[in-house]
Amino acid sequence: MIIAVDNVTKTFGDRVLFAGATLRVGLRDRWALLGPNGSGKTTLLEIVCGQAGIDAGTVTLAKGVTIGYLRQEAIEMHGRTALEEVMAVGDEVSTLEHRMSVLETQLGEAEEQELERLLAEYGRLTDRFENAGGYTYESDARAVLSGLGFSEAQVNRPVEEFSGGGLMRIAMARLLLQQPDVLLLDEPTNHLDLESVIWFEGFLKSYEGAVVLVSHDRAFLEGLVDHVAEIDQRGLKTYTGSYARYLGTRELEAEQLRAAFANQQRKIVETERFIERFRYKESKARQVQSRVKMLEKLERIELPEAKKQVRFEFPQPVRTGEEVVVLRGVAKAFGDNVVYNDLDLTLYRGDRVALVGPNGAGKSTLLKMIAGVLASDRGERRLGHHAEVAYFAQHQLEALTPTRTVLEELDAAAPGWTPQEGRRLLGAFLFGGDDVLKKVSVLSGGERCRLALAKMLVKPAPLLCLDEPTNHLDIVSSDVLERALQGFGGTIVLITHDRHLIRSVANKIVEVRDGGIVVYAGDFDYYLWKREQVEQPTGIRAPSAREAADAGRLRRSKEDKRVEAEARNRAYRASREKRARLREVEAEIETLQTRDAEIAEELADERVYGERGHFEGLLEEYASVRERLGTLEAEWIDVSEQLEVIQSDSDRGSASH
Repeated sequence: MIIAVDNVTKTFGDRVLFAGATLRVGLRDRWALLGPNGSGKTTLLEIVCGQAGIDAGTVTLAKGVTIGYLRQEAIEMHGRTALEEVMAVGDEVSTLEHRMSVLETQLGEAEEQELERLLAEYGRLTDRFENAGGYTYESDARAVLSGLGFSEAQVNRPVEEFSGGGLMRIAMARLLLQQPDVLLLDEPTNHLDLESVIWFEGFLKSYEGAVVLVSHDRAFLEGLVDHVAEIDQRGLKTYTGSYARYLGTRELEAEQLRAAFANQQRKIVETERFIERFRYKESKARQVQSRVKMLEKLERIELPEAKKQVRFEFPQPVRTGEEVVVLRGVAKAFGDNVVYNDLDLTLYRGDRVALVGPNGAGKSTLLKMIAGVLASDRGERRLGHHAEVAYFAQHQLEALTPTRTVLEELDAAAPGWTPQEGRRLLGAFLFGGDDVLKKVSVLSGGERCRLALAKMLVKPAPLLCLDEPTNHLDIVSSDVLERALQGFGGTIVLITHDRHLIRSVANKIVEVRDGGIVVYAGDFDYYLWKREQVEQPTGIRAPSAREAADAGRLRRSKEDKRVEAEARNRAYRASREKRARLREVEAEIETLQTRDAEIAEELADERVYGERGHFEGLLEEYASVRERLGTLEAEWIDVSEQLEVIQSDSDRGSASH
C-alpha cells in the first residue's frame, strides 16, 4: 500500500460528508471514486493530496511517494508556449540530477557505515530520474500533447491563446510527463475529444503508478478501473473488480438487503401478532414476555434512502419535413486556417447524429453552422419545414440569470406552465424540494448545466444541437439526459466524448477529419466496425477518404476491391441480425430490471404483508422475473460471443485479400 486512509471523517458545519472512511491504494491500482454531485469526491481527493484537512482519522503515505493532482478548474498559465509549459516539468528533473551529482561526491568520501544508506538513496533518485524521462523531455512532451489532441502547430502557440479546456489539457500533459507515483484525476475526460479519451485510457492502462479518478464516463471507467470506492449515505464503500462488476455486486447487495429486510419485517409482524393475541392469556405469559424482549433486542435492518429517480415525459417537438437541414457547397476559414471547403451534408427527420473526430478538426464549427449560430463564408444552409433549432454549449451556462431562482429561470422559458409542471421537470433533472428555490448564482457547474438542459427541453425545438452536454454531469444526471434524448421525437446532432451516450442515442455517425466528412449510416458500433476494415496494421489512424482512394487505385485492382467489399458486406449482414437481437435482449433486460426493482420496493413496504393474495402474487412475479432475467442474460452472452466469431472471421477474410 502506498496510500492508507483510515477512519477519516469530514464535515462542513453541521453537514457530514463522510464518516469512518477507509481506503487502501496499491502501487498499480486503478480506483474509480463515485458518488452523486456534492457527496465529497473532490474533497476526498484534496484530503489525500494534503490540500484539505480532516476532522478525525489519519491519512498515511508511503515514504517518498509523489502525488499529482488534476483539478476540474483551469489553471492560470502565461509567458510560455504549450510545449514550453509542459517541458517545465524538467525543473524537477534538473533538481534530481543535481542531487544525484552531490550524492556521487558523497559516495566517494563516505565512511563504510554510511555507504549502504547513500547507495539506497542514490538508487531511488536514479529510478525517479529515469522514470521522469531523463533528457528526452521534448520528444516525450510532444507525444503526450499529441495524444491529448494538440496539433503540431498548436504546441508552439502561447498558452494565453488557449481556452479553458485547452489549458486543462496542457495541465494534464504536464502532469502525465511528471509521472508521479499516484495520479489523482478529477473529471479528466471533460475537455478531451473521443480519440483523446481512447488514447488517454490506453496511457493510464500502462501507467506504472496508481490512479484514483472521478469520472462520469462509464465506458472510460469500464475500460480502466479495477477498484471502485463509492461515497454514499455519508460513508465510503469499496469494491474490487471492474466497473461492471461493481454495478452487479451493488445490485446484488441491494437485493439481498431488501430480501433480508422483507424477511425480518415478516417475522416482526408475526411476532407482534402473537404478542397481541396472547398478551392477556396467563398460560402464554412467559412466551409473550420472551418475544417482547426479543423485539426489544432485535437489531433492525434499515433500507438506505431511495435514490432520486424521477421520470418525466418530455414534450415532443412539432413534426418537420423529411429534410431537416441541408448544407451545400459550404466553406469556412479562420484566417489562413481553412476548416471546410465545398462541404455537403443533409440531415433527415429522426436522425440522431454524433459528430466524431480529433480536436481541431472542425466538429464544433460544423455544429455551429448546422445550428445557424455561425455563418459560413460560402455556400448554402437551408432548414426544412418547421425545422426550428435549439443549440446547447457549455458557454451558454453564462446566459442564465444569476438573480433568479431555479424555478423562476425555468418559468421564464416555459410560459403557460404551472409551478407543479415546472417542479416535475426540474425533479427529472434532480432539483428536488427546496433546491428549486436556490438562486442561480449559487449553483455549481453541474447544476447550471442541468438547468440549462431542462430549459432546452421545456419546449424542445425539432432540431437539437448539443456540444458536450454531459460535461459536469454526474452519472445519475447523465442518465436523465440520456432518457430524454432517447424519447425525443425530433432530430439530434451532438458532440460528446461519452461513448456510452453515443451508443445509447446515435443512429448515424459523421466523422470530421482532414477538412471533410464521412457519413456512416449506422450506430457507433457499426462505425467502429467499418473503421476497423480500413485500419492499418500499425494501429495508426485510418486514412482519409481521399488518401484511401488514391492508395487504393495504386495497389488494388477493381476485382480485388469487389471481392473484399463483398466479404465485408457478408460479414455485416451476418452480424446485423445478431446486433438487432442483442438490442432487443438488452431492452427487455432493462424493462425486467426496472420491474424487479419495483417489486422489491413493494415487498419492502410492511403493509403488503397484510394483503395475503397480493403478497403471494408479488412473490410469484418476482420469481418469474428473476428466472426470465437469467435466461436473457445467458442469451446476451451467447449472442455476444457469436458476434465476436463473425467479426473474427471477417478480419481473417479481409486480411486474406
